[in-house]
Amino acid sequence: MNIAPVPSPLAFVPFVSVSNMMKIINGMGVANAIAGIADYIEADFRRWESFDKTPRIAAHSHEGVIELMPTSDGETYGFKYVNGHPANMARGFQTVTAFGVLSNVANGYPVLITEMTLLTALRTAATSVVAARHLASENAKTLAIIGNGAQCEFQALAFQKVLGIEKIQLYDIDQSATAKAVRNLASSGLTITSCTDPHNAVYGADIITTCTADKQYATILTDNMVGAGVHINAIGGDCPGKTELHRDILLRSDIFVEFPPQTRIEGEIQQLPDDYPVNELWRVITGEIKGRTSKSQITLFDSVGFAIEDFSALRYIHDQLGEKSHCEQLDMIADPDDPRDLFGMLERADI
Repeated sequence: MNIAPVPSPLAFVPFVSVSNMMKIINGMGVANAIAGIADYIEADFRRWESFDKTPRIAAHSHEGVIELMPTSDGETYGFKYVNGHPANMARGFQTVTAFGVLSNVANGYPVLITEMTLLTALRTAATSVVAARHLASENAKTLAIIGNGAQCEFQALAFQKVLGIEKIQLYDIDQSATAKAVRNLASSGLTITSCTDPHNAVYGADIITTCTADKQYATILTDNMVGAGVHINAIGGDCPGKTELHRDILLRSDIFVEFPPQTRIEGEIQQLPDDYPVNELWRVITGEIKGRTSKSQITLFDSVGFAIEDFSALRYIHDQLGEKSHCEQLDMIADPDDPRDLFGMLERADI
């Protein structure tokens, strides 16, 4: 990614607020935005080896986690600040909130600051469909979504737009969450079935997405719920001590991950030995290894979210700004006439 040095005045940095992010997304449509981010993610995964890679830096507490997710391709640096607090919903707060920054490596100056609560929802759905178009059955038409909270509708629209999914089967332990998703997707053109039992939700599904929020070892899918040929998109197990799948499902599946050093700590594979073989998704995308190899194969994308995906989403939004539309200019960087005279700038300030 080539980002030109920040133009004068250097002090001002484009900022995309929640309001402007909504204008950007609604202007192109949610599904189109997800599809666009998916293409950026796939492009960046194809140059995976050019990125700095490190597991996210996490501060865990009893209530949740606060994380920093940094990466750089040598020309541009990006990071996301994100929290995950499962109990927040009951207190009237979002479970996940985030903001992000892109900077020019050449001078260290930020070129974009943006909200990423909405953008993370889009990025998560985009990553899911990037994996599924390499791992799921080509004729997949039915998607089951277990966990119908904040991510549900984004997943449904992403799979409809990118993979041609026609039918979704929904289940949540909280039936009001399912009812919310049905309302929000009523005009999508999808055939929607609300289920009162997870077994009914996954019955006949070609793809199963699990996206629950509880921070605990859980068994959202039992072994007998997963038949041959299914692709599992497991996105809810994303921190130590939090899983969604019975261990036996993992043992029957070909497992694909983003960055093994992070996924072994946070993903479903934390249930397995550290040396258990897994496949890196970027190697499938570049053609280095095979993804789906048979109709009966069970493929599992053990997704925990990785910094390169956020970098791609930030890069996408940066490219949508055009002539600085849908953003504000923040006076973020001190810019003295003489770079050595920061004190003089302060002393002469007309405030």
